[in-house]
Amino acid sequence: MPAGGGKAPPTRSERKRSRYGFAVPEVLTVRALVLSVVVLLAVVLLLPTVRAVVAQQAQLSELRQELSEQQEQKAGLENELARWDDRSYVIEQARTRLRFVMPGDTPWRTLDADSVQEEEPEPGPVQTPREDQGETTPWYARLWDSFRIADSG
Repeated sequence: MPAGGGKAPPTRSERKRSRYGFAVPEVLTVRALVLSVVVLLAVVLLLPTVRAVVAQQAQLSELRQELSEQQEQKAGLENELARWDDRSYVIEQARTRLRFVMPGDTPWRTLDADSVQEEEPEPGPVQTPREDQGETTPWYARLWDSFRIADSG
């Protein structure tokens, strides 16, 4: 017995046994158990946060890609808008889109080959219905007849 009258410290073989008589391995100590519980708790608490950070990073990269696409589209539209300041571009667009012609130009309009009938017109002057009546018709009636005949093809 020790000098202080107290109980002697347990021997090594006695320390391996738990209070209930079960053998506890040396590797598993109270400190290791507490440390593993703390690490497990940290993982459980940090996992949703890390998952949210990863999801936000993915969303941020998608938004950055969308932003770059929008900036490219904006640059293209600004370039097209700047072209409208050029007079030659405006004239070219008026000619192609609206079929405008400049004074002195001879406009030609091509027809679809499938829609044109292969009839040969009869040679000779075209007679209007009012030419039979003679020169008694006014000039505007003859002009209207010429438009009507030209339109009928």
